[in-house]
Amino acid sequence: MNTLLQRTLERVIRNGNLLITDPEGKVNTFGDGNGPPAHIVIHTSHAEWAITRDPMLAFPESYMSGEVDFLEGDVLRLLSVVYKNVGLSVHGNVLTRIIEGTRNLFKRLQQLNTANRAKENVHRHYDLSGELYKLFLDEDMQYSCAYFERPDMTLEEAQLAKKRHLAAKLLIKPGQRVLDIGSGWGGLGLYLARQCEADVLGITLSTEQHGVAEERARAAGLDKRVRFELTDYRDLTEPFDRIVSVGMFEHVGVNHFRTFFEQSAKLLKKDGIMVLHSIGRNGPPIATGAFIRKYIFPGGYIPSLSEVLPVIESAGLMVNDIEILRFHYADTLKAWQERFQAHRDRAKEIYDERFCRMWEFYLAASEAAFRWQELMVFQIQLTHRNDVVPLTRGYIDQFAPSRSAVPSRAPAAVNSP
Repeated sequence: MNTLLQRTLERVIRNGNLLITDPEGKVNTFGDGNGPPAHIVIHTSHAEWAITRDPMLAFPESYMSGEVDFLEGDVLRLLSVVYKNVGLSVHGNVLTRIIEGTRNLFKRLQQLNTANRAKENVHRHYDLSGELYKLFLDEDMQYSCAYFERPDMTLEEAQLAKKRHLAAKLLIKPGQRVLDIGSGWGGLGLYLARQCEADVLGITLSTEQHGVAEERARAAGLDKRVRFELTDYRDLTEPFDRIVSVGMFEHVGVNHFRTFFEQSAKLLKKDGIMVLHSIGRNGPPIATGAFIRKYIFPGGYIPSLSEVLPVIESAGLMVNDIEILRFHYADTLKAWQERFQAHRDRAKEIYDERFCRMWEFYLAASEAAFRWQELMVFQIQLTHRNDVVPLTRGYIDQFAPSRSAVPSRAPAAVNSP
């Protein structure tokens, strides 16, 4: 093993049990030996030097290409050892810190998500084979953080609880018009139409998701109550009683936060309610990780609340409630990984081995970031007025997951006309 990589690992990995077999066949050990081992083998000198220079990108790329393999443990175990040593900060050698610092300086250039570019970014991830997503998502195809109100919940139960939780915060009344920005495969829109008797418009930039959502609406006999369109949120002009957005804000891009909230303020009626559900960061803003940006979510960006709240204020919207979901997404990703591994052979038939390695690294790295780093999910409830929602959160209890359906009528708001 080259001296620079060895010294870096000796300085960083003080606890845990990390073993690395280098290209010469020598086993190098790091940490105090406690805990289950993470043992990787680096097959080539090319991969070893690439990892030395830029581990955040080169390690997953080397794993994808087969230049790195695991002899014991897996990606999640390796990241557990690393993150428990480095804490919430990404440490490394001087060159690594320079590379990450440079990426942070150029993050706004990475976030130029114009309408055309946003559509292309969506196409690269969400227009993958629909069969791939069916291999690991729940039956309703919810590709966002579930809501585990009990640790023994199945993925299906937790995703249903998520939809109920959002519906409760929206306080939907029968016949109200609801906009779902980033409607995915249509599950939330169909739920709100069926259980809350709402008239729903779901918009997406994914042709694959749009086709599935439309077919689901027809099959459920709800196509008169819910419709789905291939539309950019910036192109809408009609008003809505309620707006919900789940897992879409991460694709807006930091340069377009102001546009997103100003447009939402225009579309939301004066007595309306909006709920934004997004991945967020418990810490200062940093650039999107190189691996995620290059291979998984081009144009994606995880915001800190310090970036979001000032833009909300400038758009003229009021924050009524912020809820932080901490380990819910880690448990969601764990369930997705288990299902993906159970159907890995089929995923390899659809794509190839390199894709499967990329996908399992994405799921494991994401789970690790929610479990041991600073990622979380926030739900922000927004209005134009401060008398639209009840004074306390007690009304959410009326929508408990044990109920078979959301009540058809929402509880009364404070001083609502």
